[in-house]
Amino acid sequence: MELILMLVAPLPLGYVLRSRMAAFVAYIALHSFVFTFQSTSLTLEWVRGSTAAFEADGATPWPYLVVNAVIYGVGLGLVALGAWLRERRVARRTAPVDLAAR
Repeated sequence: MELILMLVAPLPLGYVLRSRMAAFVAYIALHSFVFTFQSTSLTLEWVRGSTAAFEADGATPWPYLVVNAVIYGVGLGLVALGAWLRERRVARRTAPVDLAAR
């Protein structure tokens, strides 16, 4: 679920929202909702007896942490990329044209 969100939401958020801070906060809010839902779903499956997501010996699931941190970081990077693309488009459109140079 996090991966799908990371592929769909951050670039448009960074591109559409005028404030870069608002874009980051919106992505963080979306990601925290999806992460909580995903973690709850995995925990419920574990309680029902599935050991597919977590190891049965009670060890800390470090790979789960690493993968989620990478997905989160890439999403934040895509928000920044969307904001950069928007700023570049606006700067190009509002740059003055020097007609005397021709």
